[in-house]
Amino acid sequence: MADPKGFLKVQKRELPKRRPVPVRIQDWKEVYEHQESGELRRQAGRCMDCGIPFCHQGCPLGNLIPEWNDLTWRGEGRQAIDRLHLTNNFPEFTGKLCPAPCEASCVLGINQPPVTIKQVEMTIADDAYSNGWVEPHPPQRLTGKTVAVVGSGPAGLAAAQQLTRAGHTVAVYERDDRIGGLLRYGIPEFKMEKRYLEARLGQMLAEGTRFRAGVNIGVDITWDDLRARYDAVVVATGATVPRDLPIPGRDLNGIHFAMEYLVQANKVVAGDEVPDQITAEGKHVIVLGGGDTGADCLGTAHRQLAASVTTLAIGKQPPHERPETQPWPTFPTLFEVASAHEEGGDREYLASTVEFISDGEGNVKGLRVAETEYLDGRRVPKAGTEREIPADLVLLALGFTGPESDDLDTQLRVPFDGRGNVERGGDYQTSQPGVFVAGDAGRGQSLIVWAIAEGRAAAAAVDTYLEGETELPSPVRPTDRAIAV
Repeated sequence: MADPKGFLKVQKRELPKRRPVPVRIQDWKEVYEHQESGELRRQAGRCMDCGIPFCHQGCPLGNLIPEWNDLTWRGEGRQAIDRLHLTNNFPEFTGKLCPAPCEASCVLGINQPPVTIKQVEMTIADDAYSNGWVEPHPPQRLTGKTVAVVGSGPAGLAAAQQLTRAGHTVAVYERDDRIGGLLRYGIPEFKMEKRYLEARLGQMLAEGTRFRAGVNIGVDITWDDLRARYDAVVVATGATVPRDLPIPGRDLNGIHFAMEYLVQANKVVAGDEVPDQITAEGKHVIVLGGGDTGADCLGTAHRQLAASVTTLAIGKQPPHERPETQPWPTFPTLFEVASAHEEGGDREYLASTVEFISDGEGNVKGLRVAETEYLDGRRVPKAGTEREIPADLVLLALGFTGPESDDLDTQLRVPFDGRGNVERGGDYQTSQPGVFVAGDAGRGQSLIVWAIAEGRAAAAAVDTYLEGETELPSPVRPTDRAIAV
């Protein structure tokens, strides 16, 4: 256990500094500076000998958080990454992208700021890459069984790595031109530089995982053909159908789903040429939706030199402190200032968009919004409060409704549940024998940490299906809900 008096000696929660705003919006590099090792060790030393580490329950992966906090405090970086890899295939992804439900469950958080668990995890991973500690672990033997994983986001990659290490021959199919799913094209470079993704893919290639980019299953290869070629199939296509806003003027030019915008921006940063790119340069931008995707659009618009950016959220502004209705150790909804919000732009709450306004030539020139009021539990525009906001570019960051279902329904013939997700049993298997579902495709839109946890658990289920038993860990079941969610 870390310093038993650490939380008494170091009561202040310290995170690494963000690069100055005028500097960082000139490039696409990550916004955080490296934290000094002594400060990081002191922060890790705040981890208490709390008896029951609720952070384990808050983390869907069941990360051994007190153990690698202790190893970090002791300066044992190699042992820390080994302990972290026991439960998490990709700590560099979660350390940079997860909202840290573990910190909401930290026992110290009852009456002090919680331990900086996410920062410690991220630094362990950074140091591991710097020191060459992220090494391939190829299987000792091959089983002769084959598995196709469809989708190369965090769930698909986690399932593929686990199954490869179990000795199966695994091929990952991705319809985009590069492997990585949302990690590749949905996450801006300033949140996670793609060199981390490339390094992890290099490890997986060295272990024996095969990647097939630019192959759209259901179009280039039918699902029936895929099932005939492989002993098992894992569907990890994510929840990619965006939630729309069908109000007057929706068909005007200049209104786009957030992912259309972010994918193009990421491709340009990667060096690709994108004809007729959706860009915020010189435009008044409105982002509808106050979540992480909206913040990604905000930070991207700043770097594209937008004239102005306004984020509109239909609901109330979250509180700054944990409300009584969300007591410890649940995951509270709090007002957060992400790095993108720090860079500028306006944030408005209780704003209901009622109409997109045309310039008379088929382009959007503004929005008509009204104050949101709550009637019988519904959020509706309040009559008499309408006003107009100028806009040249509108980005819909309203979340996702589920997986794309056409080919899964007509070719794979799997049923969907009442929420629009692929239906599956307790072993992640669908009604089709040998076809499994992991991540958002079966769970619905969720956190990256849940995607990795489900990928690992689905891999254990696939291994059991193929071999009759498994030694792979299975952190969660499809019906599980962590206490922090």
